[in-house]
Amino acid sequence: MTSFSIHGVGVSSGIAIGQAHLISNALLEVVHYQLPMHLIDDEIKRFSDAIATVKYDLEKINSSLRKNAPAELSAFIGTHLMMLSDKSLSEAPKKIIQNEKCNAEWAIKLQMDEIVEQFEQIEDNYLRERKQDVIQVVERVIKVLLGHPSQLATEQQLSALSEEHKLILVAHDISPADAIQFKQHEFAAFITDVGGITSHTAILARSLNIPSIVALQKARDLIRDGELIIVDGKQGVVIVNPDKNILTEYRLRQEQWELEQQKLQRIKSTKAVTLDGINIDLFANIEVPDDVTAVKAAGATGIGLYRTEFLFMNRREMPDEEEQFIAYKKVAEAMKGDVVIIRTLDLGADKQMNPDTVVTCANPALGLRAIRYCLSEPQIFHTQLRALLRASHFGNIKILVPMLSTLSELRQTKLLLERAKLSLRKQGVLFNENIALGGMIEIPAAAINAEAFANELDFLSIGTNDLIQYTLAIDRTDDAVAHLYNPLHPSVLKLISMTIKAGEKLGKSVSVCGEMAGDAKLTKLLIGMGLRQLSMHPSHILSVKQQILHSQLSALSANSRKILNLTDIEKIEPLVAKLNRIADLRMHPRP
Repeated sequence: MTSFSIHGVGVSSGIAIGQAHLISNALLEVVHYQLPMHLIDDEIKRFSDAIATVKYDLEKINSSLRKNAPAELSAFIGTHLMMLSDKSLSEAPKKIIQNEKCNAEWAIKLQMDEIVEQFEQIEDNYLRERKQDVIQVVERVIKVLLGHPSQLATEQQLSALSEEHKLILVAHDISPADAIQFKQHEFAAFITDVGGITSHTAILARSLNIPSIVALQKARDLIRDGELIIVDGKQGVVIVNPDKNILTEYRLRQEQWELEQQKLQRIKSTKAVTLDGINIDLFANIEVPDDVTAVKAAGATGIGLYRTEFLFMNRREMPDEEEQFIAYKKVAEAMKGDVVIIRTLDLGADKQMNPDTVVTCANPALGLRAIRYCLSEPQIFHTQLRALLRASHFGNIKILVPMLSTLSELRQTKLLLERAKLSLRKQGVLFNENIALGGMIEIPAAAINAEAFANELDFLSIGTNDLIQYTLAIDRTDDAVAHLYNPLHPSVLKLISMTIKAGEKLGKSVSVCGEMAGDAKLTKLLIGMGLRQLSMHPSHILSVKQQILHSQLSALSANSRKILNLTDIEKIEPLVAKLNRIADLRMHPRP
């Protein structure tokens, strides 16, 4: 058998060796056929029964979750259940069946295509990836309609597999519900044709700590069921039918990786302090209140980014003040006085709550979104600000404003915050009168003008995901240009450095809450540049902490300054790698 490799996007590190288990793509099996009038009612009932079956299956999976299961699992299944209850999926296909006199599979696929097209209008990476949730839900319904049995391996298959030949799932895409079942059967890894760094598949992979690679394009077509494959989540490489030498090498790497992960657990309660005594705050990013469990398990000292838009998604009506207050209060109380930085609503006109509403925008990424949207909808913003202020009485909450580009936006925000405070005072409601207000630096204009923003804010937080995309004019989910997305581009590093210096000059804290913060290969560069706060997915905290414990700032600072003076990425990348080696040698000098 010929050995070959496929390259994709590694979304969860680790190495897995096992046999490929292919999951079918039911959408490819859908055909269109006409039905006589007397069978239409039966077809509509067949569709309704399929929806009910999928709901039952998802609820059963949700109820079977272990108490210590990652919070993302239940949240994602809840999202799929909400979608199934939405009329755009549960009712609209019935009308298509009736009007087009077509089969149920074709009707729901037509409806799915229309919804996905609406999601394609969205520029925000995370929210655009939610189209995959729609596809996954529809895929599940179609599998029921087609009469597909469960494609999980049988217990006999699992017991027959040796330790080094566990199953590795190969699919076009994997839904959260499928991922839960896969985890419960202790599969070694999963790889998919589609997906991105911010897809649910990626988030689940990180929360489950399963080596995973997405965006492999044709993996399911190229790999055969039962073939031996290696998944290198760190490098984003899948090796199919490896020869003996490659297999031996990767088994050694796998053992080394597993040993490193075990060692990392030893530093969970250790403070993140450099060799020369400088403390670095390691915070966690969360999406829903239940994520606090993972935050504590990882040893994070606070929450650096709570994305509130998850309260607003997949529903027809806005969450009221009480619902928001309860969610924010729950997180604040659970963190018991540790910092909780809550970002205000980061949605826009291209991301309506009502799935039936279609808003066209020539370029949504540059349109009415984040703080621009909130300022254009003052009542929605007022409700959220009141909820945040009320919750601040129960913990150490700070407010973070996304996508600031002008001081005018900031001043309008501060005015609305004061109005919200005034309304609560009149009602005698307690809140933190001195609640800290911060701004996200994710637009180049804000980074260039960072000193002016720092002068009027209590803290700054650098959102590197958007800062990189806006600086380089690159959509990292677009395969044609994704290879140009590089956090080490000299312009990106200079903008980060400008922001750090602005904070230092005015005595305001500066953190990074984008993907760069959780990339252990960049930790020493970032702290060498002057950062003292990093916020990331909980699963990355220990690997980043390890880098900090092996760092000596006196060496890192001087070398980081040299890197900032360079103008060529090809010269920067090897120097960043060398920076890590220098610090490691100081920690483990050669004999």
